[in-house]
Amino acid sequence: MTSVADLADALAEAPVAPSFTRLGYGLRARLDAWRPLDSYPLHDRVVVLTGATSGLGLAAASQLNALGSSLVLLGRNERKLAAVRERLSRGGSDEAGGRIDTVVADMGDLEAVRVAAETILARHPRVDTLVHNAGALSDRRLVAPDGTEMTVASQVLGPFLLTGLLMDRLVDSAPARVLTMSSGGMYAAGLTVDGLQMGESDYRGAEQYARAKRAQVTLTEIWAQRHADSGVVFHSLHPGWADTPGVRTSLPTFRRLTGPFLRSPEQGADTLVWLVADDEALKASGLFWHDRRPRPTHRLPQTRATDTPQRRSELWEWCLSRTGLSDG
Repeated sequence: MTSVADLADALAEAPVAPSFTRLGYGLRARLDAWRPLDSYPLHDRVVVLTGATSGLGLAAASQLNALGSSLVLLGRNERKLAAVRERLSRGGSDEAGGRIDTVVADMGDLEAVRVAAETILARHPRVDTLVHNAGALSDRRLVAPDGTEMTVASQVLGPFLLTGLLMDRLVDSAPARVLTMSSGGMYAAGLTVDGLQMGESDYRGAEQYARAKRAQVTLTEIWAQRHADSGVVFHSLHPGWADTPGVRTSLPTFRRLTGPFLRSPEQGADTLVWLVADDEALKASGLFWHDRRPRPTHRLPQTRATDTPQRRSELWEWCLSRTGLSDG
């Protein structure tokens, strides 16, 4: 039987806009009687989090720090990482049993990712959760050190490689979680391998971002299938429309039009922190979440048609080839 909360959720989800704004967040939090995040004690958890120096990542790091997690923060900028570490340390987590470690790495630089993985493995005998949050939308085509388009390198290949390199440690720490922050923008993109990297002549940052985010969600499902009995669960999620530095810089017109309805970074990061903390995340694997509920990965028939077993296999093999992993 459909509950009032289920009906209200469906009505908010169908037209997209109400669902993705702070209105959808507030509605669901009330109707589903969300458990407050500050009620989860996480003093025994080690969480590796990329993209922690601003926006959703910083909001998630702050909340996880307050809950007592031991944090391993990955970022490109050593100065910004140090500033975040200082800010979080003043919050008192270290005194409560948590610990804050920082590792400098650009997720688009695969060699740097390898070094980061070695550093994490050397410093941390367990990893309970790996969070892939780093991401940026660029209005011009940039290229990673290995020649891959930078959005794809940093949001597809880098996370794929880091997951593979930390997999044994995650299995040893099971039950463990791998969480990937995607975007609602991926709903507009089909699954492609040959067209995953846009060229210079037809480059559009928002579309490139959406293609990479679609690949992230698909890879999450494949990881879940391949490691179904490992004790490690894999989930992806999207935050809705949040007012982050990335949105202000890359999508100024969008922000101007939607500003009053955008979520705060803390609201955008809520489901991510909840998936780190709540046992609900351990009951299944390979799901796509928004506002603490699983969501469909396709809204349009044209994108669903691209999601074929052959393309999934091609994407997986392409990632293995580009990262040098012998087996995912």
